[in-house]
Amino acid sequence: MARIKIVIPEKKIATVSIPVRIYDINYGNHVGNDSFVSIIHEARIQWLKQYNFSELNINGAAVIMRGLSVEFKSEAFYGDVLSIEISSGEISALSFELFYRITTTRNDKSILIAHAKTDMACFDYTKKKVMPVPIVLNEILGNNTDFN
Repeated sequence: MARIKIVIPEKKIATVSIPVRIYDINYGNHVGNDSFVSIIHEARIQWLKQYNFSELNINGAAVIMRGLSVEFKSEAFYGDVLSIEISSGEISALSFELFYRITTTRNDKSILIAHAKTDMACFDYTKKKVMPVPIVLNEILGNNTDFN
């Protein structure tokens, strides 16, 4: 079976730090795959907060996750502080990709923990349908294309 291979784009838009919490640890004594979903979510929230936005309001648009892929590289443990570099990928009129490079430092050595990718769409919860990516979000993502 072919493994997922995630290539991180060079268009880095943020770096955030998230400590591994005790409840992130599974029976294998490392961060569980379910906790990676929460950690990636937290990273995205911290990135948006840098611009005073939330997932429910980016100039009137919400964002929802349409897909998630994770390529695990190494284990993460309680006490690790994860550094998460967020990069933007493809951007369309209604959706965009975010990529995450997750590392930690142990014994003065940087360790690659995982690569991840989320497919995001802008959404109008009152109309229950996708909507265009706001201009300000396009700019934050580094997109110079006008879809209007």
